Amino acid sequence: MAELSTSLDFIVEFYEVDSMKIVWHGNYLNYMERVRCKLLSKIQHNYNQMEEAGYAWPVVKIKVKYIAPLRFLQKARIEAFLNEWENCLKISYKITDLETGKLLTKAESEHIAINVATGETCFVSPKEFTDRVKAYANL
Repeated sequence: MAELSTSLDFIVEFYEVDSMKIVWHGNYLNYMERVRCKLLSKIQHNYNQMEEAGYAWPVVKIKVKYIAPLRFLQKARIEAFLNEWENCLKISYKITDLETGKLLTKAESEHIAINVATGETCFVSPKEFTDRVKAYANL
């Protein structure tokens, strides 16, 4: 079975930090979005493919635990893990220092499918999505 995860390495840029050269807390959501896009592309269901299937997947819940700050020019890795996909999307994240491996941040996001044509919430994930996950994971 293929692992439903991916990672993205990055360097903290100047425009991401505050006056103390620490990453502003809201920018962690940008890191999460970037690796989430990579994860969805990996399973062949990126935002364009979602739109073609007629569904949107808005974020309904975010949880972030800031353990240690990210600082200007720090090299880091964010990992995303698809933990639940049958009724909603639940993705967990870890940010670690690339050089030391120290855990800096843990996070989770939850997403639900919305039928774009009707605006209705789906209480199970659309078949188009679950089929892609099953195909990727060899389930």
